[in-house]
Amino acid sequence: MRPSAASRFDFDPSLHETELLAMIQEIDRIEVLEPSTFEELLRRFPKDGRGFFSKSEIIRGFRYLTATRQWQGDEAAFLEKVRMKPIRTLSGVAPVTVLTKPFPCPGECIFCPSDVRMPKSYLSDEPGAQRAAQHQFDPYLQTLARLVSYRHTGHRSDKVELIILGGTWSSYPEGYQIWFVKRCFEAMNDFAEVLDGWQPDLTARPRVDFRALLERVDGRDLERRYNQIVSEFDGGEGDDETASWGQLEGVQAANEAARARCVGLVIETRPDSLDLDETMRLRRLGVTKIQIGIQSLSDRVLELNRRGHDVGTTRRAFRWLRQAGFKVHAHWMPNLYGSDPTSDADDYERLFSDPDFRPDELKIYPCSLIESAELMAYYEDGRWRPYEHDELLGLLRHCLLATPEYCRLTRVIRDIPGTDIIAGNRSTNFRQIVEADLAASGARQRDIRAREVRSEEIRRDELALCQTVYETSVGREIFLQYVTGDDRLAAFLRLSLPSTPVAIDEITESAMIREVHTYGRLVAIGERETGPSQHLGLGRSLIDRAAELAHAAGFADLAVISSVGTRRYYRRLGFTDDALYQHRPLGQ
Repeated sequence: MRPSAASRFDFDPSLHETELLAMIQEIDRIEVLEPSTFEELLRRFPKDGRGFFSKSEIIRGFRYLTATRQWQGDEAAFLEKVRMKPIRTLSGVAPVTVLTKPFPCPGECIFCPSDVRMPKSYLSDEPGAQRAAQHQFDPYLQTLARLVSYRHTGHRSDKVELIILGGTWSSYPEGYQIWFVKRCFEAMNDFAEVLDGWQPDLTARPRVDFRALLERVDGRDLERRYNQIVSEFDGGEGDDETASWGQLEGVQAANEAARARCVGLVIETRPDSLDLDETMRLRRLGVTKIQIGIQSLSDRVLELNRRGHDVGTTRRAFRWLRQAGFKVHAHWMPNLYGSDPTSDADDYERLFSDPDFRPDELKIYPCSLIESAELMAYYEDGRWRPYEHDELLGLLRHCLLATPEYCRLTRVIRDIPGTDIIAGNRSTNFRQIVEADLAASGARQRDIRAREVRSEEIRRDELALCQTVYETSVGREIFLQYVTGDDRLAAFLRLSLPSTPVAIDEITESAMIREVHTYGRLVAIGERETGPSQHLGLGRSLIDRAAELAHAAGFADLAVISSVGTRRYYRRLGFTDDALYQHRPLGQ
């Protein structure tokens, strides 16, 4: 069931027609809207004679005036001038991050924050966590609110990467997981009505309000631990928080043609939660990428920090994920108890020199001291200390330069508010500090994020098709990429050619496309333009090349770990549906 039609977005453009029309006319005359010019316009055309319009209100005003025929203009050109935070959709998709509710965690890591108002390891002051708490962890409201926000700030949301965070996903009850994913898909499906003028009610009506939980965990005195407090406050899975596989499959099928399609589904879990049954179940949910907390590749460090698993478990988890075709997004933590800058640098190099690892994406999260973490006691008695600024700068400089071209460094510092950090780095822009230091020395990064074309105008004849080949625990990996003359990345494809037996019956004899990504600003499904890389047919060309390479390697079938929202695209390219993957026969 959808919420009622009442709206929390109480801005009414009809009450400000004169000011909005005058401002929009001025913006239309300006070729490039500089920040100083925009600020001057806000002062010239105040809201209610005294305040300032927000960009989202101006965008909503433009759409209202166009719909009421008071203004005729090119919405795409207008949005290009005033769009808020354009970098959010420059990767080609609109990321929508939602959090699961607080729930007992199977781990006992000494470095992990224990904010009982949040799922384990998250803090209530983090931006994404604040949005989740506002909607009381309701998956439907979180998803719909984010889509509405994109709409109001001038971003398209035709292609959505749904990112489900919140501790160890695999530890939640299966019924809750199915229900959570189902409700997210229902929000994406219902978003079409928002585009047609429906005003949703985004007011949360929680079964359990975790904001009312006043008890806190003190890392120096763990008489009351996170799991105990959360379990007592929330009695467990309610009848309103469960769904069946059949119900999920129904909303997934509807999403194939929705105006907000899920082109990627991400969850996060632990290495010791993964085996064959779990990977297949995740695939049935529609998952395409796994965020996995590996933290360290040292058994000694893992044991000292009570991580609960060894490096061998991480090796097995990577192998399961690669066999199933998932994109592997690892989390790695320097400055853990028992490590030092030198051993951390060696650990990072092992991450890419050892074929058992070699993640596709990576978050580097230097350990920060949070009051609710058990590490507090280690800090106070001198057993652990945070790295000094220059130590951390030197280590991260080494890490950024050691990251290969097939890996994307999505984050280098976790976005924890400085007020929550007792000791350790408080600069959330430390990545920029490291990158500026590298640039000053003439060093050049090679990871994916550092080479993306983003909003650059490019022509097909400027691009060259290159490939990087490397070994993994399951076989040969080919990283195909279209690059410009100065090595800017326009598109890439990950092709896996297994050389070891695959335990999943459906793909025992298949080569696997694990990811296809084209950069450039997100555009509407079916839209065509010249310039941005998403419109140059690069994805189709990469898939055809992958089919040639797979056939030459002796494979008769090419599988793809497609998302729900890309199934139709792959069908047009000759792929047919099976239980968990789509397949294209080779050599016929």
